[in-house]
Amino acid sequence: MPLPAPQARKHLHTRAVVYRGYQREDGLWDIEAEMTDVRTYAHARSEREVAPGTPIHGMAIRATVDDGLVIREIASVSDHAPFDECQQGINPMQRMVGATMGPGWRQAIEKALGGLRGCTHLRELLFNMATAAYQTVPVYRGHLRAQAGLAESGSAEPPYHLGKCIAWDFDGAVVARHYPKFAGWQPLKRKA
Repeated sequence: MPLPAPQARKHLHTRAVVYRGYQREDGLWDIEAEMTDVRTYAHARSEREVAPGTPIHGMAIRATVDDGLVIREIASVSDHAPFDECQQGINPMQRMVGATMGPGWRQAIEKALGGLRGCTHLRELLFNMATAAYQTVPVYRGHLRAQAGLAESGSAEPPYHLGKCIAWDFDGAVVARHYPKFAGWQPLKRKA
């Protein structure tokens, strides 16, 4: 579905971001993220001239997670970066080992890598790795359960993604169709 026709314009910049999820033979999961920034014109902001079509940024991360989405290993590279000092953002990524890709994920990134503690672009890649991990691990495990004829989990709590999006509104049609036991669900109010 195309966007409405644009006004006359000139293409200047492309940022491409890709996330991939893999099931490993050892029972763990790899979530990979890649990001490139390419300009259509020569760029001299960095300490070297960057020719048109050559990445100004070219970075990747592989996070190895367990079934609970806890990071067990992490690797990152910056093959293209505007400054030699950008390579200093690689080693701090190890601080993410042990973090869980779930509630509080962005706060964990900020605590470990925020500000001068890490690389802005690697942090940006990490932000959405949790979504890619969720789309990979629990969704595939659910697929395998369904293929085996096993019922969904009988948890009394709704899945984390319910109530976090207009489509997943507890009072909406999608929840009623796919999670009828949580249709109209309200969290218990705890006394202070």
